[in-house]
Amino acid sequence: MDIQTIDQAYNQLQSQAQQSAQALQTLGSKLQAAMNGGDSQAREWMLDLREVALSFQAEQQQVTALLQALHAAVANEAAPPPQPQAAPQPQQSGGFLGNLLGSGFGQAMAAGAGFGIGDDLIKDIF
Repeated sequence: MDIQTIDQAYNQLQSQAQQSAQALQTLGSKLQAAMNGGDSQAREWMLDLREVALSFQAEQQQVTALLQALHAAVANEAAPPPQPQAAPQPQQSGGFLGNLLGSGFGQAMAAGAGFGIGDDLIKDIF
């Protein structure tokens, strides 16, 4: 698997998460309007939607944690072993691991970037 494929898959995952979040927010807005319009079942449906949103949020936090753990493992493998009593040498990045660390996915994971349904979105829906 090459770095471009990893970046493409990561970007698709981010895009899908954004689409899912938007769909939940749209449904939440519709249910809120129904509640404000006097629909007696809308409140219960809003509570159900909140549970679904929280479930998605937890799942996406786990995916982010997994991706960060994978990135850390790759970063540890790419780091040269310490050389006692040797002058520091510039770290060369190359090959698969070096390219992964320099990729958009690698940089996002190193920065601790996540994606998905955040607290702000859940607060907006409810």
